[in-house]
Amino acid sequence: MYDLLTPDNWMQFGYWTVAIFAVVAAWIDGTELRVPNKLTLPFVVAGWVFSMIAFELQGGDWYTGLGYSLLGTAVGCLTLLPFYAIGGMGGGDVKMMMGIGAWVGATIVFYSFCVGAVVGGVMAVAMAVQAGQWTKHYNQFFSIFNEIMTVRDPEKLAEIAGARKPSMRLLPYGIPMAIGTLMYMGWEGMLV
Repeated sequence: MYDLLTPDNWMQFGYWTVAIFAVVAAWIDGTELRVPNKLTLPFVVAGWVFSMIAFELQGGDWYTGLGYSLLGTAVGCLTLLPFYAIGGMGGGDVKMMMGIGAWVGATIVFYSFCVGAVVGGVMAVAMAVQAGQWTKHYNQFFSIFNEIMTVRDPEKLAEIAGARKPSMRLLPYGIPMAIGTLMYMGWEGMLV
């Protein structure tokens, strides 16, 4: 009989829950260009509860588990918050990473973000090449980079990004973040 409340089984349950969440969030983002609050916010809170139980099952204290989870939530937020602040992505993407961090902690969400950023870069290049608009997007990238380096005011940058948004081909960033999370967790043997 399968006992969910052993420490190893509980952690596997958590990792697979994150994997399913990432796929669902990516699918919604890919179809609707948003990751809804009704998915992300309950997932964040559930991650806090999950971590409290996980630490107790491993012989620790629930408040240590909550601290671990809150740190993961904060790191998940901080990975994408600067891009959100300047209008480069939506708040749902940020909350998606917060949810992942709440379940798996700061280290795993940070490395998942790093892998996802590489995947996102590759996807952006592929989209530009596939659309036959490499030069346009190449120039736009350096224009945006120049704005970031010279304007430095997040509100003004968000305003500029909002004006530019209708002319851009959008990448639903939940997709590369989900792929990055699954790739990192798979590489580390968490999804067995």
